[in-house]
Amino acid sequence: MTKLNIKGHEFNKLLIRDSYDRRATQFKNNIIQTLKKIGVVEDDIEVKLQKIARLGGNAIASWYFDDHHMYFSYRLSNKFVENLYVVSKVIELDAKALLAEEITEEEFVQHFKENEEIEKQREEARKVLGVEKDCLDLELINKNYKNLAREHHPDAGGNMEEFKKINNAHKMLKRELS
Repeated sequence: MTKLNIKGHEFNKLLIRDSYDRRATQFKNNIIQTLKKIGVVEDDIEVKLQKIARLGGNAIASWYFDDHHMYFSYRLSNKFVENLYVVSKVIELDAKALLAEEITEEEFVQHFKENEEIEKQREEARKVLGVEKDCLDLELINKNYKNLAREHHPDAGGNMEEFKKINNAHKMLKRELS
């Protein structure tokens, strides 16, 4: 079975072949129950389901914890339901580590703290790097980044602000895709 390594957690990749919508609902409920165990109230949790879970799509969970907006998304699998499984599993493993005092609340917050406008920022970052708005190819992103960074590097007569913008866009997408 294929292993995934996401946010420092290694677990088996789940290949789902049937009951997609039912399983997506189960993963959503698992996320809610897991977050409730660490004190998050259900009204502060948002997990949107796609109408057809067997199709591709970005799985997103967002919630508030300790006055911070928390967010995790995954979209590298071909099916929304498999992406939601990854989101569920990562949240579950981090919550277990928090409850077992293997990580602190601050570390938990750092794993998931995001700006509420993160999806728009990621889309803008892809524009800056000259890739499609749904591009998940880290090699292509890295290639475009290197070319743009070389072209706009201040030591080569480029604009410092544009160079910073390119670097920040690359960091954001690299964090998303690793």
